[in-house]
Amino acid sequence: MKGDVTVYSADLVVPMTAPPIPRGAVAVEDGRILHVGERRWVLDALEQQDVPFLEQHWSGALLPGLINAHSHLQYTGMAEVGSAQYSGFDDWADAFTESYERPHDWRQDALAGAAQSIRFGVSSVADVVTDIAAADALEASGLHGIAYWEVMNWETDAWNAGGRDRVIAELDRIPSTPGAGLSPHAPYSLDTVPLLDMPDIVRQRGQRLHIHLGESALEAERVDDGAEPTYRAWHFLGVQSFRTLRSLGFGTSATEFVDRLGVLGPDCHVAHGVYMTAGDRALLRARGTAVALCPRSNAVIGLDPPPVAAYLREGSAIAVGTDSLSSSPSLDLMADVGALYAIARAQGYTRADVHSRLLAAATLGGARAMGLDVGPQRSGQLAVGAVADLSFFAVDSSRIEDMLAELVEAGAGRSVATVIDGQLRWSGEAWSQPRVPGRRP
Repeated sequence: MKGDVTVYSADLVVPMTAPPIPRGAVAVEDGRILHVGERRWVLDALEQQDVPFLEQHWSGALLPGLINAHSHLQYTGMAEVGSAQYSGFDDWADAFTESYERPHDWRQDALAGAAQSIRFGVSSVADVVTDIAAADALEASGLHGIAYWEVMNWETDAWNAGGRDRVIAELDRIPSTPGAGLSPHAPYSLDTVPLLDMPDIVRQRGQRLHIHLGESALEAERVDDGAEPTYRAWHFLGVQSFRTLRSLGFGTSATEFVDRLGVLGPDCHVAHGVYMTAGDRALLRARGTAVALCPRSNAVIGLDPPPVAAYLREGSAIAVGTDSLSSSPSLDLMADVGALYAIARAQGYTRADVHSRLLAAATLGGARAMGLDVGPQRSGQLAVGAVADLSFFAVDSSRIEDMLAELVEAGAGRSVATVIDGQLRWSGEAWSQPRVPGRRP
């Protein structure tokens, strides 16, 4: 006799690594997925093995736990900043700084953000941590993901005089559960030497990188009067920083800049990716680097929308992030999925795969961005052996295609339950009572 098994069934199960399953089910044992398939097949398999089970069935769609591939949970108490509208990055930064400098309980704010995330169907987060008090929010809340220690405002002299050792010591304080990494803030906020060193620091430890890239118009490629990129051989000149590069008249994009410094790679994912050319996006694909798109944050700050249609057409690895409440109206990841859909259509993406591609970005795409799609702790998928992270949504269309469309286009606010490691972590009032038959009814 095996241990207790819970069967979660729904009108539609969306595994992400297999086609959607009408009237499907997922059997869970000890926090892992035991079976996935049509409900009748799953229950038959358990009965044939003489395995006792409890079934929990609700109407709607069952997805893998959503993965927020870019957030700052500690800024949850700064919602007054994210609820406004700004005219650009500098305008928003002024409001952010004013709020940030007020007293905050960063740990409690981060825990509140974690609770909100779970409420919206999220089971894993790429959490960028600026203040060490918030470093254990993922661990304390039982979320999966990676806490990335954010590093910014280091110049070369200070870095060489002790900054590198200080950052290593700070990284040592980030809990290894569920995961730790470094987040060099952005190309314009660090000198070249720190940007060269940080990838080596994390790669020697087998950890990961996450960097804001292409979020500011300053980072976009510049062209000269002849409409040609002003690259030139800046990397042979000992340029001290990206800002120095710009002041010297080089048109190289921030993406090409950090690529020359060895930042990009399959163990790195970037956030935003708004101001990127086709060449920049090709660099990300060549390096195996995913981009977490945060369209509602971009809109609040007053930036251009990301080139969603181009990412989709070109086959780029994309994930979805909310950013924080300091630049977004909520931590509802499905609201960002809906925003990405609207942008893609407005940019001329007409292919029928848009719904499945964007759902994949919010689940398996986020897992791949953080290296969580393979191995014993794999997530973002409903597959045998994967971590039993599940999210349920109240959608009621009768056809598969219509249900997927409803999830993507109008999934915001539809989360009704979240399961993490096989345990029900949240359920809303609309979440009906389960059947608990012990055996198949």
